[in-house]
Amino acid sequence: MNRRHIFNIACSAAIIMAAMTACHTSRSLPTDLSKNTATTKGRNIVIRYENDVHCAIDGYAHRAALRDAVADTAFVAVVSNGDYLQGASAGAISKGEYIINIMNTVGYDAVTLGNHEFDYKTPRMMELIGRLNAPVTCVNLVDSHTRQRPFANTIVKNYGGITVGFVGAVTPTTLATEQYAFYDDAGNQLYDLYPDSIYTLVQQAVDQLRQQGVNYVVLLSHMGEIDNDMHITSHTLIANTTGIDVVLDGHSHSAIPSDTVLSRDGRPVIISQTGTKFANIGKLLITPDRRLSTQLIPVSSISKTNPNVEHTTDSVKQLLEAITSRVVCESEAALSIHDAEGRQMVRYAETNAGDLVADAYRIVTGAQIGMSNGGGIRTTLKAGTLTYGDLISLLPFDNNVCTVEVTGSQLTELLTRCTSATPTESGDFPQVSGITFTVHTSTRTISDLRILDPATGNYQPVRPDATYTLATIDYCISGGGFYGILKNNKMLRNNIAPYCECLVQYVTQHLNGHIGQEYSKPAGRITIVE
Repeated sequence: MNRRHIFNIACSAAIIMAAMTACHTSRSLPTDLSKNTATTKGRNIVIRYENDVHCAIDGYAHRAALRDAVADTAFVAVVSNGDYLQGASAGAISKGEYIINIMNTVGYDAVTLGNHEFDYKTPRMMELIGRLNAPVTCVNLVDSHTRQRPFANTIVKNYGGITVGFVGAVTPTTLATEQYAFYDDAGNQLYDLYPDSIYTLVQQAVDQLRQQGVNYVVLLSHMGEIDNDMHITSHTLIANTTGIDVVLDGHSHSAIPSDTVLSRDGRPVIISQTGTKFANIGKLLITPDRRLSTQLIPVSSISKTNPNVEHTTDSVKQLLEAITSRVVCESEAALSIHDAEGRQMVRYAETNAGDLVADAYRIVTGAQIGMSNGGGIRTTLKAGTLTYGDLISLLPFDNNVCTVEVTGSQLTELLTRCTSATPTESGDFPQVSGITFTVHTSTRTISDLRILDPATGNYQPVRPDATYTLATIDYCISGGGFYGILKNNKMLRNNIAPYCECLVQYVTQHLNGHIGQEYSKPAGRITIVE
């Protein structure tokens, strides 16, 4: 019997189901479902929440000011639903340390993990979270050797006699998207997220809170609203559990002021999500007459800031300025990852920014093919002067460029799999250099795969049995991206350069500091038809 099966049996053992509390926006809790008659003595409970901040550090001073504004008249808590350590230069340059410093200045009451907390690998995440002056909950992260959870199952806060219990959970898809973070260099698994048991693990934590007599249960979820290969989302989690009052969600970058999803026993559960990069700050309100509601407050509408937090973010920006203000190049074109509707085009079609990055991989390494996952290219850059900080914001993660061998048939398999969601956004959509091909969305296939002949400048059909050299990032080679297809391929050169540094080298040494009109629009390497 394998380790996962033993754990799943244990997780599926008989559970004493506690009385369940139902809630809906602006609705009272049924009085017969709560034995605790304590009140907040006329004061509201206000829980400020955010998700997927991704190093947008200017928002922290505004969110602290929102807390301060009602601290004299209400009980206030501050929580995060994950993805705060990575996503821009403040995280990339310090490997998350600057973000922890800022969050400590804000002061958090409860925090859970997002998938991007694992980007610097698990040992670094554990080091950073160990410096966070806030309780952390994540029920489904388990040490593979000790079977112990490094973080709490639950966090309970008392607000004037009313108790709120927090349970945290991170999407199990992190096992695939950040697979490299769950293994040591020898290939031994360090941690697991137990996707087969996620609903049971959350239910056990909720039952524990209910048995303690907690008045409200709030799930800090980094699950998201979008279906995935594991078919585990915030909605499926609610539908498979009971006893949760509110789900404060993250991961899918959705802006949801307030919605309801029915739990397993048919009771409505409030769900909310704030978007990304501090577009909004969420407010969960619990009133003395036991009504619950959620809303989103646009950060652009908040004029006040907390001076202590602003001082910390200003200090971080000064440190970043010293590093990032160096001019790298001039660009005649805006390097875009978005379409006209604001969707992340880099995740479903060729973009000029993707062409540039893939060219950098191929040309700097001397490989025959360059390929970037669309999810690793993170922002649109304006035309004009571009600094080191601009290029870091384009490629902000802790990834290194490597080269591997790939056969023609394997390349066809990779491209077919990574374009299968088109035109739906997918972080695995490939931005390419040195090849051209056609995507057929109706059949989810590709055709006309050709590779550049550098001697003639022409493209020739790829041969299935031939071996080619492919330059991409270690994230995609180690199993995090491209569906793990390259995981067992022969590595030719490892850790050639951080992927942002590879781009810097390309534009300075190969383009002589000038990105010209050849990058003004996508080059036509990927054709998409029905």
